[in-house]
Amino acid sequence: MIFIYTTFSTKKEARAIAKELVMRKLAACVNIFPIHSLYQWEGKLEDNTEFCAIIKTKRRQFNAIKKYVVGCHSYQIPCIVEVPLGRVLKPYEQWIHANC
Repeated sequence: MIFIYTTFSTKKEARAIAKELVMRKLAACVNIFPIHSLYQWEGKLEDNTEFCAIIKTKRRQFNAIKKYVVGCHSYQIPCIVEVPLGRVLKPYEQWIHANC
C-alpha cells in the first residue's frame, strides 16, 4: 500500500481526476483539501491556493496513476510523489487492496 501526493490548480480538476482514478480502480480512495503554496515558476514567485490530493492505492498502481495524471493534468510539470508509509492498520490495508 502507498500514498501518492499530488496538487491541482482547481478543486474541479482534483475531483475529476480523483473520481476517474477510483472509478478505474487505480485508487481505493482520494482525499482532497485546499492548501496554500509558494513556489518559483519561470523565474517568478507564485503564491497560490491549490488543491492537494492524497491517493491511496497499491504500490503496483503507481505507474498507471502517474501516466493517467500526467496525461490529463493542467500543470506542465505536476507534482506526483510516492509517500513512504510506516505501519498500517491491517483491516484498512486489506480494504485498500480489495478496492483497487
